[in-house]
Amino acid sequence: MADDAMADDSLWQHKPWWCQPWSILLSGVAVVAGSWLLMGRWWISAPLAAAVLLWWWLFLVLVPAAYRAEAAGSAERPGTAGPPDAAASP
Repeated sequence: MADDAMADDSLWQHKPWWCQPWSILLSGVAVVAGSWLLMGRWWISAPLAAAVLLWWWLFLVLVPAAYRAEAAGSAERPGTAGPPDAAASP
């Protein structure tokens, strides 16, 4: 039963609406599109697009992977969710 609770626990459940995947994607698209529509210069929009792609990779790939790894690691370590085991003490 604890595995079911762990599977249902998601990083995104702990984040506000402005830090959800849809809002991160929408913001990035708006920044790049806005820079292109306002200035029409590829040499401004291209670095912004690269920065947005880096931002997406960080917050949509790396952070959730680290969260899942930490959640899996804490589930595998005995004694992390409660008092120390009496048999483990010297």
